[in-house]
Amino acid sequence: MITIFIYTCSSSKDKKIRYFDENNVEISKSKFNRIRSTNRLLDLPGDSINQKKLTKRENRGRIDDRASLELLLENATNREIDSVKPIVVIYYPGKDPCNSSGTSDSTWVRNWHGQLEKGLMQVANVKPIYIYKDNDGLEMYNGLINWYKDPERTIEKLFFKHHYPCNSLVVIAANGNYVSYFGEFGMEYVWKATQMMNK
Repeated sequence: MITIFIYTCSSSKDKKIRYFDENNVEISKSKFNRIRSTNRLLDLPGDSINQKKLTKRENRGRIDDRASLELLLENATNREIDSVKPIVVIYYPGKDPCNSSGTSDSTWVRNWHGQLEKGLMQVANVKPIYIYKDNDGLEMYNGLINWYKDPERTIEKLFFKHHYPCNSLVVIAANGNYVSYFGEFGMEYVWKATQMMNK
């Protein structure tokens, strides 16, 4: 019995990793790496431990009931949300190698988020809402940014069905249209997406 168990474990480790594009079509490892190196797609675990899959970084869609989302976020953050302005959510999925590396310099963090928020005020007169799934790793923001627990895992269910590395972003227009961006992003992208959802 023990011999069979050891054999089973070692044989699963020896299985060849299979690679898939964003349409779930199997591709070679070299093509996978070439596409991934462009940074327009992210790679995620596939349906099994021996698979890797590419996914688009940007997604667009529409939610049917923005009013319910507003109410959930208002209750979670204890702040009013303007129903005619975009909602900007920065989403932290939990600690991972991407968001636990890099700078923990509080001055840099304060300046970066200060610039981000200043730009958002100019573009749409809104402030971002910082939502987390798991707060492990958020210690570096203590005293700088208020993060709020994802109410009823709503943001995750609507926009971030996978654990994308670093942080992700979603901007929701007044009419329910949205644009989301998976993984690390620059503040210019946040401003651009917010401007687009503010029309």
